[in-house]
Parts: sequence; C-alpha cells; structure tokens
Amino acid sequence: QVQLVESGGGLVQPGGSLRLSCAASGRTFSNYAMAWFRQAPGKEREFVAAINWSGSSTKYADSVLGRFTISRDNAKTTVYLQMNSLKPEDTAVYYCNKGESWGQGTQVTVSS
Repeated sequence: QVQLVESGGGLVQPGGSLRLSCAASGRTFSNYAMAWFRQAPGKEREFVAAINWSGSSTKYADSVLGRFTISRDNAKTTVYLQMNSLKPEDTAVYYCNKGESWGQGTQVTVSS
C-alpha cells in the first residue's frame, strides 16, 4: 500500500497562490496516474485535477481550469498542485490520491 503525505496548505488571501506537494512512498510511483481531490465543510469530496504516469496528460475540474496546474516529478516521487488566483470557494481540505490510497489531507483557507 502506497503512503501519501501532503504538505503546503495554509491561509492565503483571495488572488494569492499556494503550491501543494504530495510525497509518495514506493518504487512504482512512475507507473501510476495521480490526482488531487478536495472537500469543503459540509460538502462531498470532489475531483480537482489528475495527471498520467508520465506527466504528458492532465485533466482539471471546470472550477479550477486555468488557475491550477498539476505536475509531477517521478524522480522525487512527488506530485504538485500549483494554485493561482485563489478564491474563497477554493477553501477545503486537499487530498492526494492514487487508486485506493489517500493522504491525510492539507487545509487550504482562502480568506481576507
């Protein structure tokens, strides 16, 4: 079972930026697609972005398209989520995902 550890969350003003990181254990990291999800208070967990094994293909939720960028470094077994032009509605716990494995989440709060 792979272990996923997210970091990089915090409090940011509207219009600001954050970069989340997800460090994965295991030597098969480069074989798998990775994804980010988020869950706001009182809401269901929702898809944010995904990236294929090589990084050549990405997919985004409509709500973050053009503002967020997912990337990966297979040598570092890490996937990133660069978040720009943040909005209050982006406030949520952000989770890294690989198949059936989930990280513990990192809180992102967008507020003035």
